[in-house]
Amino acid sequence: MARRGKKPKGRPINGWVVLDKPKGMGSTDAVGKLKWLYFAQKAGHAGTLDPLASGMLPIAFGDATKTVPFVMDGRKVYRFSVRWGAETTTDDTEGPVTKSSGDRPDREAIEALLPNYIGEITQVPPDFSAVKIAGERAYDLAREGEVVEIAPRTVEVLRLEIVDQPDADTTVFEAECGKGTYVRAIARDLGRDLGCFGHVVDLRRTSVGAFGEDDMVPLDELLEAADEGRETLDAEAIESGATARVVDFKPLDEYVIAPEAALADLYEVMLTDEQASRVLSGNPVILRGRDAPVFCEEAFATGHGRLIALGAIEEGAFKPKRVFGGKG
Repeated sequence: MARRGKKPKGRPINGWVVLDKPKGMGSTDAVGKLKWLYFAQKAGHAGTLDPLASGMLPIAFGDATKTVPFVMDGRKVYRFSVRWGAETTTDDTEGPVTKSSGDRPDREAIEALLPNYIGEITQVPPDFSAVKIAGERAYDLAREGEVVEIAPRTVEVLRLEIVDQPDADTTVFEAECGKGTYVRAIARDLGRDLGCFGHVVDLRRTSVGAFGEDDMVPLDELLEAADEGRETLDAEAIESGATARVVDFKPLDEYVIAPEAALADLYEVMLTDEQASRVLSGNPVILRGRDAPVFCEEAFATGHGRLIALGAIEEGAFKPKRVFGGKG
């Protein structure tokens, strides 16, 4: 007799919650926390954010996890503060100081160097980073005391500007950059070029891909929404140490953004119910209308009130490459 498949644990929820991650929480811990809060079957995040950093961590549930690469490949905006006069092993406040200087740069000297850090630039990621070396994370090797040698890589910085200089020791920057850029490396290299050294003392991510600041929700707000939906325990249950379960997820679900929100930069094909059914079966559909494109390398299709598929438009037909079978 064939064994029946194990039923997935949790709710088949699909969509994004754009978390405003607090400092001190790791990205993996944040995903676990939200997966537990939402009682979701499947969850993942789009782009690791260091525990010492705060700000945007887009978390995907269900079918939205299939759109994670489109978010990770998108542009990111960071606001970060650099403390001059010291370089550390981690290029932030976590590691010990390795080099120091009594010199401090003025605004004019910093701005004169900024053009060197805009466009396609070459940088060496920090030793304490998630870069893999022979299958091992660089930060794991560095913590074990091994000498870490990371090859230089080309990254893209679209914008880098000073937004504040509260004192002689500190400069606040905002950077808009592409995938794989480390602002800690920018701070380190700027400090070296200025001859005074530097490291990041505060880092906040405000944008990732199609998501902006208005999409972010603080963890405390989600916890309050969860409390609204918790069951009421009687005195005996409370005395026994029981934990109230979330039984009404409506307050939490108000913060869930549709999976296709991550695909704002792609062409959208809006299908009729009949076309949607064909695409869900893996079949292409001819696109009608004077303005229908003949070719598009990446597109997505919506129908039945939800995201249906990722695919391409070839010879005037939408051809699905990845079908979204989940509901909701």
